[in-house]
Amino acid sequence: MLRVRCLRGGSRGAEAAHYIGSRVRRAFTGWVQRTFQSTQAATASQNTCAADDKATGPVPKDCLVCSYNEWDPLEEVIVGRAENACVPPFSVEVKANTYEKYWGFYQKFGGQSFPKDHLKKAIAEIEEMCNILKREGIIVKRPDPIDWSVKYKTPDFESTGMYAAMPRDILLVVGNEIIEAPMAWRARFFEYRAYRRLIKEYFNSGAKWTTAPKPTMADELYDQNYPIHSVEDRHKLAAQGKFVTTEFEPCFDAADFIRAGRDIFVQRSQVTNYMGIEWMRRHLAPDYRVHIISFKDPNPMHIDATFNIIGPGLVLSNPDRPCHQIELFKKAGWTVIQPPVPLIPDDHPLWMSSKWLSMNVLMLDEKRVMVDANETSIQKMFEKLGISTIKVNIRHANSLGGGFHCWTCDIRRRGALQSYFD
Repeated sequence: MLRVRCLRGGSRGAEAAHYIGSRVRRAFTGWVQRTFQSTQAATASQNTCAADDKATGPVPKDCLVCSYNEWDPLEEVIVGRAENACVPPFSVEVKANTYEKYWGFYQKFGGQSFPKDHLKKAIAEIEEMCNILKREGIIVKRPDPIDWSVKYKTPDFESTGMYAAMPRDILLVVGNEIIEAPMAWRARFFEYRAYRRLIKEYFNSGAKWTTAPKPTMADELYDQNYPIHSVEDRHKLAAQGKFVTTEFEPCFDAADFIRAGRDIFVQRSQVTNYMGIEWMRRHLAPDYRVHIISFKDPNPMHIDATFNIIGPGLVLSNPDRPCHQIELFKKAGWTVIQPPVPLIPDDHPLWMSSKWLSMNVLMLDEKRVMVDANETSIQKMFEKLGISTIKVNIRHANSLGGGFHCWTCDIRRRGALQSYFD
């Protein structure tokens, strides 16, 4: 049985260590050490990771929300909107999460619409994607259109909005519970508003609805002097466990978590801090186990283009961003697959993402996957695995920062809660 309490990650001057079984190799220091140790002690006293642990209660029969993993048969999904998408202002957290070749773009267009012609094509691509999902027998829901160019101000900051394109970033479904992430970008502070109509419908059907503590996003949440100038800088900082977000208050994006039944994996990233991870760990205990994993990634932000679980014991692992804990998965009997190099051309604008959106796929079930129509190499990889590919072109939509997994949030998958690590 694999027991992972805190796997290796990074913090400001501290690292998370692996735990296998009950042997403790090393703990955090300072505040992070005390909070994790207290949580681990509480978890150990309540739950020994036994396979027969019971959930706190069954999902109501008429509840529209029920999803435990990334691959059970998909029945209902939220698909994001590109309408009215705006370039976020060039604040410190945006700078730390984007590549320097696009910094001029943010400085020039921050607070304004993304290029109109490009946005029009992205909208058309996502509409076609929705039509294809419907033809596959899946119910598709959409967030409300909102004017994201409106400037807003809180006691701690002011900004304009961005979009409601990536529901995976803001919503995490665990069983019959919808968790609204607090987010870490100021431009995304009010993004939840686009989804509230849908969430209220799901709540009225019997779903649980949880909003994580909303951060103030005050200056103290960010390292205002984050020393970043190049990819080389990012590698050094990530290796040292240094990120633009501090531990001032909890923050996380839902897309830094990925589900495999009772085990949920998360990375400490530019947008997800240890306080956010600890909040999620306490909230989901004892029925779910939250494990920190880390990668050789110069710009960690959202896990699903780095480590995408596509089936029971089957994971895509980015060869450019190797997982430091990959042996734990192999020893547990998992099959680890390195996807082929993406085919997207160098001159295609990827303002908010990397080429590795090619592996950011959506599993419709264990034997069907939605994949980019242009990425023939990864299509062949799936076919060799016995998984049929549903080919859709969302290349212009990719430019806004996400692939199929990002553009969706699965609300209902037909399956039961299981443990894949016991």
